[in-house]
Amino acid sequence: MALVPTLKTWLLVVPALALLGVVGYRAGGHVRHDDTVPGTVEEAPVTLVSSAPMQAQQLARQLLSIERGTAVASGLPLDIRADIEGDTDLFAYAQRLQLQAANGNAEAAWMVSRVYDYCAIYAMDPGGYQLDNALLNGLGLTAAPAMVQARERVARRCGGFVASDGLGRQLILTQRQQAAKAGNLAAEASLFADGQPLMTTPEYRRGLVERVLDSRDPEAFMALSPAMGQRASGDRALEGLVAGDQFSELAWRLGACQLGMACGPDSVLMNNFCANGGICSQDGGQDFATFVYDAAVSRQGAGKMKALVEELIKKRKGR
Repeated sequence: MALVPTLKTWLLVVPALALLGVVGYRAGGHVRHDDTVPGTVEEAPVTLVSSAPMQAQQLARQLLSIERGTAVASGLPLDIRADIEGDTDLFAYAQRLQLQAANGNAEAAWMVSRVYDYCAIYAMDPGGYQLDNALLNGLGLTAAPAMVQARERVARRCGGFVASDGLGRQLILTQRQQAAKAGNLAAEASLFADGQPLMTTPEYRRGLVERVLDSRDPEAFMALSPAMGQRASGDRALEGLVAGDQFSELAWRLGACQLGMACGPDSVLMNNFCANGGICSQDGGQDFATFVYDAAVSRQGAGKMKALVEELIKKRKGR
């Protein structure tokens, strides 16, 4: 979905990506367009282990619920988005969000979709995910430790989910459609980026991008970003906007960071790039912006990138 990088638009290939052809990555039929591995990497993952029996998975969930006891807060913070960062128990967080979403809270419905997106690959086969981490550790490759560390964090945070939850493309899409129809702009932008817009007319496409720009909503910027790179090339509806070349998607992402999106070294964004996309910084202290300028943008292109970001985040029409 929209919050994981469209790898074909990046200017780098991290060695960890090669591991995805060896390890059972468990995306099955749910591989998202933005998880595409460049053509130089083997595209046929090998499943190393079979899924754990369903009854065992359900038992594990029951034990986890007992362990949590009363430690899980019963309500949501005033800033619903904040809890997705840190060491939040994302299974319990999603349960609380679902209650709010069922009552028409569009922001809660959007954040549920983000949790599902982040946890989906783990949830497809939790036991196999952990065994793959052990295999990665044993390969002795330079890129493996960073990727394993990121994947272990996903496993810790998503530990309550099991395969029977069905966390895949269709469920994520359904959640985002619910949020978008309830009025959440980030969800609407992510549907457009995923090729499932609420409307398909040129007027709608341009209007949506302009609404995102006017909103200065960092999550909407980030959600829209995959649609604004090479995929937007030749789209006359987007003429005059930051769209259509190799810099544009990254510029939208960097703009989101400048507008307040969590983009630090321990953010969900960086963790997701590494664990679920195979794009891992070898410097654990790098935030997203430093990583982009260090690894994905040439020195000659840095000035152009900064100009594009400034264009995106400037206030429009006095807003």
